[in-house]
Amino acid sequence: MNKKSILGLGAIALAASVTAGLATAPVAAAGAKEKCYGVSKAGKNDCAAGPGTSCAGTSTRDYQGNAWKYVDKGSCVSIKTPKGNGSLKPIKR
Repeated sequence: MNKKSILGLGAIALAASVTAGLATAPVAAAGAKEKCYGVSKAGKNDCAAGPGTSCAGTSTRDYQGNAWKYVDKGSCVSIKTPKGNGSLKPIKR
């Protein structure tokens, strides 16, 4: 094998590994967040704000228990609000 073929194979291997890394990056990034209920201010939720609302930005009260916001994975239940901690499931408030 000559130098050009070795360099060509190296470039192909590098391109393949970069492509594989890009293909898995969104999956890892998506796993870094979780839905946390009861921690958003009125109108600042990411989605699910209960009956009569459509989605993001439609919560009507601060810390509404059925409205969620994406937070760093593992941090939800430690978020303190004036109405209690965040929850991984909708809560009555």
